[in-house]
Amino acid sequence: MRKLVILLILFLFQFSAKNTFAQGTNSIILIETNLGNMKVMLYKETPKHRQNFLQLVENDHFDGTLFYRVIKGFVAQGGSQDSRNAPVGKAIGYGDANRTIQSEFNEKFFHKKGALASPRQPDKVNIFKESDVSQFYIAHGRVFTNEELDAMEKEVNVPLRKRIVKRYLTPKKRQILDSLKKAKKVTEFRAIAKKIKESIEFDYTASSEKLEFTPEQRKAYTTVGGVPHLDDNYTVFGEVIRGLEVLDKIVKLKTDSNDRPYTDVKMKVKILKY
Repeated sequence: MRKLVILLILFLFQFSAKNTFAQGTNSIILIETNLGNMKVMLYKETPKHRQNFLQLVENDHFDGTLFYRVIKGFVAQGGSQDSRNAPVGKAIGYGDANRTIQSEFNEKFFHKKGALASPRQPDKVNIFKESDVSQFYIAHGRVFTNEELDAMEKEVNVPLRKRIVKRYLTPKKRQILDSLKKAKKVTEFRAIAKKIKESIEFDYTASSEKLEFTPEQRKAYTTVGGVPHLDDNYTVFGEVIRGLEVLDKIVKLKTDSNDRPYTDVKMKVKILKY
């Protein structure tokens, strides 16, 4: 009886310690493949995704599954259950619609090369951008120039500003301003124009649709590279901290029309640190 009590106490202590680690520090996992191993850090700032991933690893959810969707300059996606022992040529990677969790976007984490993230269903059927956590992908991408990043910002921000201007500078407001201008009522004209301009600037600055790369993003995307257009659309919850050369090997494999490598890349995932 005494031994049983001691074992129970030890179990509870271990369980408590595991939860403490989960709350206070980043977790470390190892993805073993036939092309080499990748050590991955799971962020403590994305607790729902991290805890879910750790639970799946504990249940051997990913073991024997494939990196089934591989696109050089984009991502290596894997972990889907239907990829385990899938015949050559079979379309796979449909995930599990019942395994979705709330997105955990964090401006600190973005799609630099090696970023670990969750795929999801399109916006039309998933307006809150919930993650399909039954599988995952690792960003590969490419290196960008600052000029290319500037162009990406303009591609998003110029149309955004035009929509906001149209919202405030209505035909009726234009008519009023034209009348004041013709009547040379400078004070009234400037007052209304100033109010419109301030409203436009406020909405533009506060808009969640505005694209503005942080210095950290620019540094990463112009050095190691990545997939910037995925930012704020898919939850990034970890990153490869060792073994990026393995990712390079995976994305260089020849693939079929469904982006599945002709050579299977099987994985086994284990936890190194909770």
